[in-house]
Amino acid sequence: MEIPVKKNHEYEVEIIDNGYDGEGIAKIEDFTIFIPGAIKGEKCRILIVKVNKAFAFGKLIEVIKKSNNRVQADCSTYKRCGGCNLRHIKYEETLNIKRGMVQNLVNRTLNKNIVVNKVIGMEHPFHYRNKLQYPVGIDKNNNPIMGVFANRTHEIIPVTNCLIQNREAEKVAKKVFEFIKQNDISIYNENTREGAIRHIVVKIGIRTDEIMCIIVSNQENFKQEDKLVEVIKNECPKVKTIIKNINNRNTNVILGDRNIILYGDGFIYDKLGEYTFKISPMSFYQTNPIQTEVLYSKAIEFSKLDKEDVLYDLYCGIGTIGIFASNKVKQVYGIEIVEEAVEAARENAKLNNIDNVEFIAGDVEEAFKQLIEEKNVKPTAIIVDPPRRGLDNTTINKILDLEVKRVVYVSCNPATMVRDLKKLEEKYEVKEIQPVDMFPFTSHVECVAVLELKNCQ
Repeated sequence: MEIPVKKNHEYEVEIIDNGYDGEGIAKIEDFTIFIPGAIKGEKCRILIVKVNKAFAFGKLIEVIKKSNNRVQADCSTYKRCGGCNLRHIKYEETLNIKRGMVQNLVNRTLNKNIVVNKVIGMEHPFHYRNKLQYPVGIDKNNNPIMGVFANRTHEIIPVTNCLIQNREAEKVAKKVFEFIKQNDISIYNENTREGAIRHIVVKIGIRTDEIMCIIVSNQENFKQEDKLVEVIKNECPKVKTIIKNINNRNTNVILGDRNIILYGDGFIYDKLGEYTFKISPMSFYQTNPIQTEVLYSKAIEFSKLDKEDVLYDLYCGIGTIGIFASNKVKQVYGIEIVEEAVEAARENAKLNNIDNVEFIAGDVEEAFKQLIEEKNVKPTAIIVDPPRRGLDNTTINKILDLEVKRVVYVSCNPATMVRDLKKLEEKYEVKEIQPVDMFPFTSHVECVAVLELKNCQ
């Protein structure tokens, strides 16, 4: 097939759909073109910027006929930072796009023709993040700069008002940055690997209003360190702890391995539902706690748990789902390979006076062996919440072998979720898939899927 488009040529196209990252999709002579920023139903003039054998990428030059779902973006930097790539689309339509993306994956992959539920969105989809991570650097004019990295680069875009960051967290970050500038504190240079301040990280307990401020430094000590602590304490009273994180490695990873507490206890608390969770500098905690409650509540609802159930919580992290489910079951066994997460999970269970949960550090294969062969404990229900890569084949085979009546799959990546559901269809029927909008105005969507054992009475 001869490719019908050429690089650096302009074309007028009809946008026939939106893709997995929210980009517009057009076809010229059945040849697919992806156009970021275009919306289904629009007619656009585009410039072809890249051509592959099977598809091409276009740059939006002009919207000739606008979609009714197009809005004036409320952020001047969203196109460059890439964090909220759907800000040009009405919020309700972004939910439809996300549902369509999941439905397309289901239609192409699963044996059963299941209709994906409507996405559960947020009533107020703004300022929802409980963790801020701003890089600090030097701009082209040799002036200090703080903000977000431009999409796929390490150029920092200054941010004055991010519409997804918590306002109180932004105030703290700006206060720290102003102090750095006013006191001429050295800033890390990625090229020379010299200078002190690399990142400002702020975590906030949405339900408790407790704030943690983390200053990521390339050096053991930096100028005016004690004075900065006093300024934050006096001018940001919600800050309960201040931590210096040492990261002197040549890496894109934000936090280093060592934390030095400058003020407070080194942790804060937040609440999910009726439960309290301890948040440390290194602990993973969902960044949108409002939607996390929705997600976990839906997972537990789908599980149809009762007081005689023994629940396996696979990839349990710091124990949030298992703790959420603990009052509905006889016993919870959480399995997680990250030792630090398991320690945090145990601490969180103790914090909430929960004594019917046990957290096991190790991979799934070892943990299954310990529970089933050594302790003779077989689950009656399973909830899995794997990382983006999904489940490994060992875990899938173990689930198939166990033949529990009901399995609930919590996913941050619909593509790997449907891949795994396809394998589980050998013995299970996919009954329902519920998407949840955890990150409004981005192309990401979380899902909860429920599977029931076939021929199960």
